[in-house]
Formats: sequence, structure tokens, C-alpha cells
Amino acid sequence: MSERLLLDHGSGGKASQRLVAEMFMRHLDNEILGRLDDAAFLNVSGPIAMSTDSFTVDPIFFPGGDIGCLAVHGTVNDVSMLGAKPLYLTCGFILEEGLDLGDLERVVASMGRAAREAGVLVVAGDTKVVPRGAADKMFINTTGIGAVVVDPAPSGHRARPGDAILLSGTMGDHGLAILSTRQGLSFESPVVSDCASLCHIVGRVLDAVPDVHVLRDPTRGGLATTLNEIAGQSGVGCFIEESLIPVDPAVAGGCAVLGLDPLYLANEGKFICIVPEEDAEAALAAMRADPLGRGACRIGEVRADHPGKVVMITPLGGQRLLGMLEGEQLPRIC
Repeated sequence: MSERLLLDHGSGGKASQRLVAEMFMRHLDNEILGRLDDAAFLNVSGPIAMSTDSFTVDPIFFPGGDIGCLAVHGTVNDVSMLGAKPLYLTCGFILEEGLDLGDLERVVASMGRAAREAGVLVVAGDTKVVPRGAADKMFINTTGIGAVVVDPAPSGHRARPGDAILLSGTMGDHGLAILSTRQGLSFESPVVSDCASLCHIVGRVLDAVPDVHVLRDPTRGGLATTLNEIAGQSGVGCFIEESLIPVDPAVAGGCAVLGLDPLYLANEGKFICIVPEEDAEAALAAMRADPLGRGACRIGEVRADHPGKVVMITPLGGQRLLGMLEGEQLPRIC
């Protein structure tokens, strides 16, 4: 293959076939994808969860990850939040003419590793090459399918007064990692994205507490926006304590310098878990038993008052409302 992507690679002819065989199949091959039919034959019984997402992150490589593993992690996590075991992924690539094929292979290899770690198969895909300037390097769309393993499934509509609000770890890591890389900023301590697949830690929680009310990953808009969505869907108030919300010191310092609020920055490897009060300790123990949940903690509770609102209790005992993110704080973070 040439060292740069050509429009011919998207033609469907010999160059396309070589790209598929020498790059995509090399890193993503399995017995379903390997059939190279026009569609994948899947065998899934019972209820399924399905999610699709598109990834345009800039830059495509960043501390802690890249657009390839992010595309896998992001969709695996969305499927997991419905109490499902992710099984299959599809991936579609929009690639810019002139893209370095070494960069493309690095991204596809990263996708392959992430898929294997999550225990999912990439079973179908598509590649389109557009003229130089019609896209920025590469965009990736992924769709995920998983088998729902609990009944009832977690949902943003199921938060109830008296529930405990749990968080799996620190907030704002991904958003600040992308911003600092894009702007060439450096901090006293390095900031690394938390990009990771949550399916295994979620499985631990569901084994320990079958009736988890809500699971959500606070990606774009961060913790504050995601809790507002839950409060609105369930018609409840989410009360959280500012002093209990974990933020890495490097992220806190960077946000202070840049005037950003870590509660509105994106995360790509953390989740909110809302459970009945009596199940809170069991859920926390399950989260902390996984490497991705060692910093898991309780940050608040669900109440009947202030329905549809998020109320933050300050260290001095005061209260203030946290609204949803307004405007685009940082475009192209995922």
C-alpha cells in the first residue's frame, strides 16, 4: 500500500480490497467479520440494547487514548448503561484523502485491542474516503448491540427519593486532557484521559445489586449536565455534596488556571450509579473491587423536593443549583 490514503482506497475496487484485507481485517478479524458478507448474521436471544455514536475528536491521538479506542469505549459504555453485556460492534470510517496510513493503522490496531479487552466483536464495517479538505483526518461511527442481563433494566427514569448517588471516580479527566493537548498546554502534573470500557465493572455491580435504578456515563456536559438529565427524566431532585466529588489535583489545578468547572467537563471512563439506599454499600464494594472503580464514592442522594433540579451542597452548608451546560464549552472532545 502507499503511505498516504488515496481516493482510490474508497472506490470499492482493488485498492479498497487491499485496505480491508491488509489493515482492517488484520486488526479486527473474527469469524463473523471474516465472512465479508453485506451484513452480519447475529444470534442474540431475549431483550437487547443498541446504541450508535460518532467520534470526531481532535486531536485523534491524546494522552490516555486515541479516536480508535475512544470509539469502542464510548459505544460499549452506552450499551452497558442499560444493564446489558456488550457483544457486537459495527464501525464506519470517513477518511480524508492524504491521511497517513501509519496513523490509520495505529487507530485500527487500538480499536482491535479495545474490542478484545471489552470482549466484543467488530462484525461489520464500512470505509469512505473523501477528498482532501472535506473531512479532518478521520471520523468514526460505531454501533453497539448487547444482551440485557437484568430486569428491570437501569434507566434515567428510575431514580427514586431515598436512592443513593454513587460515582466511580474522578471527574473531568478526559475533557481537560483533550483541551490541554489541543492547545499545547502543560501542567505541573500530566493530565491523562480516563478513556476505558466500563462493561466489566458494570457487570460486577449488577451481580452485586441486580436492581440498579440508574446507570449513566457523564460524557459531554459532564456530571452536572448528566444529573440534570436524570433529575428531569425521573421528576426528582438530585442533591450532591461538593466536598465528596472526586477531582484529580492536576485537573482541579488546570481548571482553576483556565476558569473551567470540572463538573461540566467530559469523562470517558466513569459512571454514575443510583441505587436504593440499602444497596449502596454493596454497590460501592463491587465498584472498588475493579481497577476502574478504586476511587468510587457516594456523592449524594435523590430527594422528592426540587424535582428536575440538581442541588449542590457547599462545604459551608449552603445550597446552589447546578444547571445544564449552556453553549459549547469544548467542541470535538469525542
